[in-house]
Amino acid sequence: MMPRSASDHEELIKDLKDPLEAAFYIEVVLEEGDPKMLRKALKNVIEVQGGIDQLSLQVKQCYKKLDQTLSEAAEIDFYSLMTLFDALGLQLSVTVKSA
Repeated sequence: MMPRSASDHEELIKDLKDPLEAAFYIEVVLEEGDPKMLRKALKNVIEVQGGIDQLSLQVKQCYKKLDQTLSEAAEIDFYSLMTLFDALGLQLSVTVKSA
């Protein structure tokens, strides 16, 4: 799912302009359970939205905190939630927010 070349990245960014595609992309990455992939996926979706500078200060702070969490040993805590959901027969999903 992750792009392998500049042209793959450009195609991915083009696809992610569709909110349904962006939701599906994040959902697939979450299922993979790789924090590094989630970090990259979030960066890609933010890029499509105009970059981090387009986010409110509160959202920037939230994103930076999550990004830091995913880059450290604490990343395991995030995916512990996914493991717990799985054991309970539940799953985390991403959908497009209705207007």
